Amino acid sequence: MTHFNWTQLIPGISHEHIHVATAAVSFAILGCLAILGRVALGNGDEAVTPAGKFSLKGFFELVTEFIVGLVDMVIGEHGRKFVPMFASIFFYVWMSNLIGLLPGMTPSTDNINTTLALGLFSFLMYNYYGLKEHGIAYLKHFLGPVWWLSWLMLIIELISHFIRPLTLGLRLSGNITADHTVLSIFLDLVPWGVPAIFYGMGIFVASIQAFVFTILSMIYVSMAIAHDH
Repeated sequence: MTHFNWTQLIPGISHEHIHVATAAVSFAILGCLAILGRVALGNGDEAVTPAGKFSLKGFFELVTEFIVGLVDMVIGEHGRKFVPMFASIFFYVWMSNLIGLLPGMTPSTDNINTTLALGLFSFLMYNYYGLKEHGIAYLKHFLGPVWWLSWLMLIIELISHFIRPLTLGLRLSGNITADHTVLSIFLDLVPWGVPAIFYGMGIFVASIQAFVFTILSMIYVSMAIAHDH
């Protein structure tokens, strides 16, 4: 069954390209928030002064501090240079998930093409930083601790690594699709009152899935740059 989506009103956008249009909307919203924040704060002391009251700036500072805490816990303080990247991943996935809760909008993250692209980005990212940190010695991570089992560990590790983009993508796509399917069913059955419960659940699921994708990306980077292998 095909549902109406507001992005279909954009000339040239068909049902097959809805996830592309929704992804563009997510980028546009995040870009507008960044520009508005820059314009509102300017370049003076206010730009780096924590918000003194609840505001949009304070909310995003809180989420960013949470991500910094996760990086310190998973990678260590030396991993804070990765915070902008992980924060970008989190906010993009989170915003894409939440857009699907708006009537007439479809989350780009319920499309396997989008989520596989995100999983592939995470895969390329942690392998790049692993090679950058260790050089060619990074390949030893795939051989295991015992030399006479290295041939078996190489096969296991290669399979494990190459399915990571797939598992990241399928997990995110499957959970978001299931969540929004349940919400749409209850909206059709009981359009008043009851859907509010599932909207709250939808916000929770959207946030948890963004968290899971981000924390797994952190773990992969942490394992790639670790020196205790």
